[in-house]
Amino acid sequence: MPDLLIELFSEEIPARMQTRAAEDLKARMTDGLVDAGLTYAHAAAFTTPRRLTLAVEGMLAQSPTLKEERRGPKVGAPEKAIEGFLRGAGVAREDLVEREEKKGSFYFATVTTPGRPADEIVAEVLEATIRNFPWPKSMRWGTGSLRWVRPLHRILCVISDEAEHRVVPLDVDGIKAGDVTEGHRFMAPGEIKVTGFEDYAAKLKQAHVVLDPAERAEIIRHDAEQRAFASGMEMVGDKVLLAEVAGLVECPVVLMGEIEDEFLGLPPEVLMTSMKEHQKFFSVRNPGTGRIERFVTVANRETDDGGATILAGNRKVLAARLSDAKFFWDNDLRVAVNAKMQPWIDQLASVTFHNKLGSQAARVDRIAALARELAPQMGADADLAEQAAHVAKADLSSEMVGEFPELQGLMGRYYSEAAGFPAEVAQACQEHYSPLGPADAVPTAPVSVAVSLADKLDTLTGFWAIDEKPTGSKDPFALRRAALGVIRLVLSNQLRLPLESAMKASAKVHSWPGGPEKDEAITDLLAFFHDRLKVHLRDEGIRHDVIDACLAMPGSDDLTLLMKRARALQAIRATEDGENLIQGFKRANNILSQAEEKDGVEYSFGADPKFAETEEEKTLFAALDAAETEITPAMENEDFAAAMAAMARLRGPVDAFFDAVQVNSDNQIVRRNRLNLISRIRQVCGQVADLTRLEG
Repeated sequence: MPDLLIELFSEEIPARMQTRAAEDLKARMTDGLVDAGLTYAHAAAFTTPRRLTLAVEGMLAQSPTLKEERRGPKVGAPEKAIEGFLRGAGVAREDLVEREEKKGSFYFATVTTPGRPADEIVAEVLEATIRNFPWPKSMRWGTGSLRWVRPLHRILCVISDEAEHRVVPLDVDGIKAGDVTEGHRFMAPGEIKVTGFEDYAAKLKQAHVVLDPAERAEIIRHDAEQRAFASGMEMVGDKVLLAEVAGLVECPVVLMGEIEDEFLGLPPEVLMTSMKEHQKFFSVRNPGTGRIERFVTVANRETDDGGATILAGNRKVLAARLSDAKFFWDNDLRVAVNAKMQPWIDQLASVTFHNKLGSQAARVDRIAALARELAPQMGADADLAEQAAHVAKADLSSEMVGEFPELQGLMGRYYSEAAGFPAEVAQACQEHYSPLGPADAVPTAPVSVAVSLADKLDTLTGFWAIDEKPTGSKDPFALRRAALGVIRLVLSNQLRLPLESAMKASAKVHSWPGGPEKDEAITDLLAFFHDRLKVHLRDEGIRHDVIDACLAMPGSDDLTLLMKRARALQAIRATEDGENLIQGFKRANNILSQAEEKDGVEYSFGADPKFAETEEEKTLFAALDAAETEITPAMENEDFAAAMAAMARLRGPVDAFFDAVQVNSDNQIVRRNRLNLISRIRQVCGQVADLTRLEG
């Protein structure tokens, strides 16, 4: 079976677009080939800054011949209808056969579609792929109509097998397919003729081009770590930057340089951010001091001087960038030390948070008031929580955060420390934005937790107040992330914080009007929290119906209580006794519900052992009494695991009862007693969760 090699050679493709482009090339080509009848054994795509490559192995040499039987008009149909069918099927009148079916006699034709050679199909699919490629941004050049991310120079398209290789005939806007590529722009310029993928990859490597982006990334990582280690340093890992830099070079050459002494006093995060954002440099840390003292850059070529000229140029540009950062740092420190950040706090009054929710300063005042109220519930000092909330957003007005917004919070910590604020306040400045995502650490310091909760609750209640809720996939104010942040703060710190009272406190700070509208909004926001909680717990493997069964119980706004209950119910569902008891409970509930609907009464009390006629009834009475004596104190102590274990032990007596006892006895006294006994099953089990909401 032949193999296929495609390379689309262009000017430099932006690194951020390369991975998706490789996926799109592979998907569009292989889907197109398969749709046309050309199956294959394996396909792989590769990228460098100047090329998109696809290698397909074990492809059919031609598509198979297909035979299809088509039903035509009825026998005796108008002649024009028959002629139209003959034209569409490509057959003659004598090729038709008649066949009797339920609805009459019809003409049938066997249509043969001959197979097509692979070259023809590949050319067709590749041209369509090139002309309709989904670049995020594309351009036209010259006088042609073709659009590509950057000017496209060559199309390499070769089909090869053990005997030969041949170029697929293809011409896209004057660019003819060939069997020629090019090596490294500087180190091996010129044309390279290839016969297939193995030959192509080997010759590119000889021409200083590493085709596989994963291999380039590994070379960069390994060489950078080795250079750092040899100097007694350690490289600061950054997977995102590594992937980006691997997309900037075809022949990675790692170089390490020193940062000038005058910049070593800058916070490490400032150095790292400046070098990453502006220069795409990796940071190298001194493990003894924790300072960032060197940098790693990746050149796209080897040089006679071992990269000395490149490093000199990079150091010069880096010095200019770091001079700006040092200027911002020095100016900001003066404001922090001399004025305790007050000018920045004052500036927040002129920054609009939202046109319906006021300025950042008004928001800070709300967060501070709420943080003070929440603080005692997380063991935080109320004065410190209020103070931290007042200064937490101050760094938004600083020059450093203006240049590097991603440093917000972190710079607040540095500046509040310099201003002499307590350590808890400085820590809260950095941590109150967290957690920002599923992988982000959750604050545990009480003051940080209080300010973080206040910040997120203020956001949520504020946007609920102005009816700006997430809709579908749209969430411009990141309210889902804020709700998930509240959930993780509460659960990770095992806070006993009733959300409803916390939201009412936030609504009060927002000066919401009272009445039914406020209550309805609070209820709706609590439901939003519950939806986010389901998403969060789904990652733990807790079923949505388990959560629903627990949400139906009192105290569902206490997320820590709710979580304990859900985990215990999930665990008991995983046992045979637990699952069988739940089925027994549902059977009891169904029988009881039908009887109550039929009789128009509620069977909820009055079961008496003296009316029990069978041993199974007597055993169930005793088992329910025993379970209740265990479940009631366990529920009071919030020991849901013990309560549900006691409930699960009812499985045997409940099964035996339903196997041996006819509930709807002819004796009405016995029947009522048995229905009231069943109601005790519902009442006892209903203490732990609403089992009617469980599926299955």
